[in-house]
Amino acid sequence: MIVESKDNMDFERMFTLSLEALNNSYSPYSKFKVSAVLKTKDDRFFIGVNVENASFGLTNCAERSALYSAYSQGVKKENIEKMLILSSSANIISPCGACRQVMAELMDRDSVVIMCDLNKNFKLIKVKELLPLEFTSKDLL
Repeated sequence: MIVESKDNMDFERMFTLSLEALNNSYSPYSKFKVSAVLKTKDDRFFIGVNVENASFGLTNCAERSALYSAYSQGVKKENIEKMLILSSSANIISPCGACRQVMAELMDRDSVVIMCDLNKNFKLIKVKELLPLEFTSKDLL
């Protein structure tokens, strides 16, 4: 649970960044805007939004957009502290299956995921709880 002062400041900053980022969502088909903010242990923030495509299978989710942006700039899984996910829905949403699989590989299993609604209600979960039976590189051996 977010109780410490630093955690409260992180939450407020991440929520504000995520709320602003919803405007950048490209979601002309679903009208369902999603943003994600990833925070590293050295206090860097990486923002992602969902980007839809007329060929629906080519759509990219906000969670993966944030992770790919962070990795593109040199972040590794051990550097990631947490991710906040927000949508234009009145409800708290959770990552889709594809995002859960990517998060399981690209984030530390103990990284925190904050699933939040527009009223700042939230649920906290660890990556390892999102996809307890993830497919990993060990399965390829």
